[in-house]
Amino acid sequence: MRLRLPEERPTEPPTGFKIAHPVLSQDGTRAGFTGVSLGGALPYGVVADASCVYGLRHRAPHRRCDCGFHCVHDRTAAEALLCTAEHRAAVLLEVSVLGYYIRFERGFRYARQRVRTATLGPCACGTVAAALADAGWGRPGWCALAAACAGCVRGRTSLSLAAFARLAGDGLRVVASGAGLRSVVGADGLRAGTGGRAPAADLAAPDGLGVPELAAEAALLQARLDWFQTQLARLGEGGPGGERRG
Repeated sequence: MRLRLPEERPTEPPTGFKIAHPVLSQDGTRAGFTGVSLGGALPYGVVADASCVYGLRHRAPHRRCDCGFHCVHDRTAAEALLCTAEHRAAVLLEVSVLGYYIRFERGFRYARQRVRTATLGPCACGTVAAALADAGWGRPGWCALAAACAGCVRGRTSLSLAAFARLAGDGLRVVASGAGLRSVVGADGLRAGTGGRAPAADLAAPDGLGVPELAAEAALLQARLDWFQTQLARLGEGGPGGERRG
């Protein structure tokens, strides 16, 4: 007798959590994510369908394969993965589990997903992130990004959090968090739970640009301008042939 798994027919898509690295296409026109383990070589968009990473022609997820998207039920369990050295630069994703899925004790393996929210940790210097900057590695055709503050962006390829959300599309929200700080900016430009205007580092993805998004863009431009002025000053210190002028 063949045993069948019990079927679920939820009225709303289940919610799950996972970690991934944000990526930017080589031509700078698309943004998405790439996984940290199985299937990490295949970047995906905000709304995406899974396929078998082994090239088999069955529908993902298959009961006798480990293909498909993966996530866990508990947000804390996903956040714990960010403590390991190789995952420190990853971001936390909140996803809607769509289509066919297989439920496990700790999470789902499923066919289709929508990334609702991407939560960034602080910059490597400890400051709340204001941008996503070139992480120094990538996949063919895709540049990996990591959280960075305005002061650490310098001349690297970078996007403000709002710009990344606009490129990714499909209603993605991007949240900057730090030690003891987690803030979300809604479409009205107000930080939830504070009753006041959000700081520049708190960038989400409203339909239009508001004060927080414009302030963050200005901070990035100012940081880049400061970096270029520093480089010009260094070049100006040398005379003909690279000699310093006395």
